[in-house]
Amino acid sequence: MFGLGTTELMLILIIVIVLFGARRLPELATGIGKAIKNFKKATNEPDEIDVTPKKTTEVENKEKAQQAPKA
Repeated sequence: MFGLGTTELMLILIIVIVLFGARRLPELATGIGKAIKNFKKATNEPDEIDVTPKKTTEVENKEKAQQAPKA
């Protein structure tokens, strides 16, 4: 797993415990879990829907008629 052995993982765990304390580890793990869950959810959801109204053909025809040169 990424070239990390058991000794390296234990050393990282000890450093994390020293930095954050044993009491905050469950809170930290919960926060990381929620962040990963939200990230996965955001990457799997489709893009937001564009709800801007489109021009109807009637409006387009009026615009074309106004722009047409009058002879």
